[in-house]
Amino acid sequence: MASTKPGSIEQDREQELEEFGHSLLSMENLDRSSPELWPEKIPGVTDFINSFQSTPQSATKLPYSRELTPEDQNYLHQLASLPTAGLIAKVKDLHDIAYQLGVEESKEVTRGKYLNLFNKKGINRLSILFNESDVYIL
Repeated sequence: MASTKPGSIEQDREQELEEFGHSLLSMENLDRSSPELWPEKIPGVTDFINSFQSTPQSATKLPYSRELTPEDQNYLHQLASLPTAGLIAKVKDLHDIAYQLGVEESKEVTRGKYLNLFNKKGINRLSILFNESDVYIL
């Protein structure tokens, strides 16, 4: 039977736990507003852009929300019938194609930088080079 005499071990433990609990209390005030994670670089730009949208975003149809054509359904059935290894190989092929496309795009952007196509003077130069009748390759 536990004793409740002053100075007993149980009473000392309870007192230590109570003191420990009080030491864990924090008096920090957390009633502040959360910081803005993605602040606008120029205040009001988002509202300005949204004012030019002709239809609300919820009403616009997303490209992946359209109905599947019979060709798309056939392709999905072909993918579903592949074994796991075949499906993994298909995903790797798509990954390789996407990587190659990124490499080609990087080359074209670098080429455009070398030809000064991304500054105001380059745009004027392009309009001179690309006439309606003739196309000149740089």
